[in-house]
Amino acid sequence: MSENRHHDVIIIGAGAAGLSAALVLSRARADVLLIDAGQPRNAPAEHMHGFISRDGVPPREFLSASRTEVSTYGARIVAGSVGTIERSGAAGFRITLNDGTVESSRAVLVATGLVDELPEIPGIAERWGTTVHHCPYCHGYEVRGQRIAVIGGPQREMSLKQAGLLRRYSDDVTLITNGIDLTVHELQRFAAFGVAVVHGSASAVTGTHNALEAVLLHDGNVVACDAAFVAPRQTPRDSLLTSLGCETHPDTGLVVADGFGQTSVRGVWAAGNVVTPTAQVITAAGNGSATGIAINGWLLQQDLDTASATRPQ
Repeated sequence: MSENRHHDVIIIGAGAAGLSAALVLSRARADVLLIDAGQPRNAPAEHMHGFISRDGVPPREFLSASRTEVSTYGARIVAGSVGTIERSGAAGFRITLNDGTVESSRAVLVATGLVDELPEIPGIAERWGTTVHHCPYCHGYEVRGQRIAVIGGPQREMSLKQAGLLRRYSDDVTLITNGIDLTVHELQRFAAFGVAVVHGSASAVTGTHNALEAVLLHDGNVVACDAAFVAPRQTPRDSLLTSLGCETHPDTGLVVADGFGQTSVRGVWAAGNVVTPTAQVITAAGNGSATGIAINGWLLQQDLDTASATRPQ
């Protein structure tokens, strides 16, 4: 086991939020260490969208360029997974990686994102991010004019919203209920809006990796389509935050962070999808930037307190 130098801030997760915070902090001359497990949520996607000046850029290209920028200002990025975070007296936190390496810091920012739990329908996982999507704002424009199938599921409200939003992009949108019971009012609204509704459950999606053909139903029916949308259950990677005792919301179960990323635990911050599952890349980056500024202000207060306490009277 090796223990390295004490940092101002350790950021866990080098996605849009973590890297954006690191850029702000390293430019502010803070000693920043980023630890990243290399599992970005949008890795399967061919392109990311909605990020002004970066629209259409492949996610890995975006991350690579961002890492280069951050490193230019002195931040250090290491590959690895964090096993534990512990309080380390008044000095801050002691972080142990799964390989036994130990790092310490005055503040911690957790930006570990979330996991999309896909429905267990054959054909979806291998097409995730290419012909099967979840966000109309991220991928709707790219499938405009195509035959679009929305496969319902446990995330009922999101599935219904997808069907409505996608109607703007295509005249051929079909909602496959897949376990969702629609009210008469909802059926009437979809019919008036031009969204077809098929009652049944999906058994598989077919086609090649880059060319979807259809959604197969258990009753033998087939819904031909060129693109499909599902609403996965989104599970934040927040175990490090909860292990520190960070407060969670009683209704959503999400770790609570204020508008600047501060959690209920002093010195512990959170940004991006880990606390805001709906955040797009640009939103997560902005969140990370605001959190980085807040952390730097917090560090300044610690420095001022220390300087005042140690100054000869």
